[in-house]
Amino acid sequence: MICPNLEIEKFADKGEKTSWTYLFISQEIAHQLKPNYRKSFRVCGRIDDFSFGGMALVPMGEGNYILPLKKSILKAIKKQKGERVLLQIEEDVNYQLVIPDELRICLSDSAKAESEFFNRRESEQRYFVNWINTAKTDATKAKRIAQLIQAMELKFDFGQMIRYNRQKK
Repeated sequence: MICPNLEIEKFADKGEKTSWTYLFISQEIAHQLKPNYRKSFRVCGRIDDFSFGGMALVPMGEGNYILPLKKSILKAIKKQKGERVLLQIEEDVNYQLVIPDELRICLSDSAKAESEFFNRRESEQRYFVNWINTAKTDATKAKRIAQLIQAMELKFDFGQMIRYNRQKK
């Protein structure tokens, strides 16, 4: 496990990353975590006394990465931009996408939808699963699962599914 002491940083104006709060992970640290790798990958560890797992390191070019920090993490560690934290980090080799039981059951009812969903990249599956998991009510969750099943049968990606369902309204 690698244990650098890092400063919390925040992007001022950086396109889609504007206002992101993050920890900068240098090429040297990233190389110790996963040598000669330049794509996003999952890490686990601790930020001060806050444990985390399955968080993605985002590549920033030249072998450098950032570890984006959600507001809930900043609140838990009681720190903000400019303050230093002790990061204990390693590659999360045990990270797996957890698919809700309700979705698994519904997918099993449609062989076409099930096949289409599980033949997609994990990153695409994660979009759909996160969208379903952020539903605040059971009714919304059920509606989203139904929309996902239909999208898989039509071989839609996430964006196509959203546009299709907006047009139906």
